[in-house]
Amino acid sequence: MHVVVIGCGRVGSELAGALERMEHTVAVIDKKKDAFSRLPKGFGGYRLVGFGFDRDTLEAAGVRDAGAVAAVTSGDNSNIMAARVARETFDVEHVVARIYDPRRAVIYQRLGIPTVATVAWTTEQVLRRLLPTPSVADWTDAAGGVGLVERNLPAVWAGKKLDGLGEPGVFSLAAVTRLGAGQVVRPDLVGQEGDILHLMANLANLDVLESKLAKGPEH
Repeated sequence: MHVVVIGCGRVGSELAGALERMEHTVAVIDKKKDAFSRLPKGFGGYRLVGFGFDRDTLEAAGVRDAGAVAAVTSGDNSNIMAARVARETFDVEHVVARIYDPRRAVIYQRLGIPTVATVAWTTEQVLRRLLPTPSVADWTDAAGGVGLVERNLPAVWAGKKLDGLGEPGVFSLAAVTRLGAGQVVRPDLVGQEGDILHLMANLANLDVLESKLAKGPEH
């Protein structure tokens, strides 16, 4: 697949390198020529100096043949403009914009523009590590109703099958990290001390989740 990456800062350069290693063709756009020095040694993709929301620049980057566009500059407005041009003018199927203001991210997601809100992600990660019983989510949908939450396995669940850890329509266990390695939950998986649980949950009913975790499988 051909991918256009707009912005060659730390994120854009790493993204471009990763995509190329995955054998995709990549075109990188940045308004400053010296930004391309951040690209990995031996990078074989295209480099274009210009603005990612400029149609001619996107054309030169091969946007008409692109299956994806990532707008990851340091400016929210530039990223949103570029994402909208890619989606609405060139009909690119997969478009994502990096957004620093989480309030804007929610608005644009509701308009159908997938976003990555840097500030929101960082804040949630810090809170999750600061609070002994975190209530924040690693990921939430645009409306903030459903989220992916992480919890340490309570002692009452050690040695017990984890397939009973769920409430239809409220929360469900998706994966477990054990000794640093993640695994998708299977019916015969038994909890071990030190497990980290990853659950999809209705964020308005986290009290149900906390209660189930605390009481154990016998309740």
